[in-house]
Amino acid sequence: MTSTSGLQDHLGYWLRRLSDEVHGRFERELATHDVTVAQWTVLITVHRGDASTTREVARYIDIDSGAVSRLVDRLIAKGLMAREPDPASRRSLLLVLTPAGRDLVPRLVEIADRNDAHFFGDLDTAQRDRLQTWIRELVEAAENGTGAGT
Repeated sequence: MTSTSGLQDHLGYWLRRLSDEVHGRFERELATHDVTVAQWTVLITVHRGDASTTREVARYIDIDSGAVSRLVDRLIAKGLMAREPDPASRRSLLLVLTPAGRDLVPRLVEIADRNDAHFFGDLDTAQRDRLQTWIRELVEAAENGTGAGT
């Protein structure tokens, strides 16, 4: 008789469970400010200057530019973001935070930091750095189609 591995024997199962827990708690906390996790990713990306156009944000957070455009539309409707002409290019629009958006982002950062501390606070700095490095390496390998085991 052959033995087959069970659900809880798979690392992917535990990674999904952890991701669901981290995401779910963060989503509930952000909801108190009428912001979703997806909207948060756009807000923080623009706030930090990691990207300033819809296309750049899409590339930075690795989702479709149409999805980013819809997220931006919702953030504009909430008064948190605006699109402004790019002085360097007549064909481009820059994403900018409104005063309300600039005021809100630091509070959302506190929620993100508390959420990370809730789930990963028992890890020391070296453990946390190793975990983040391993996860990044696995994601990069998956994106490159190389996979860690191939």
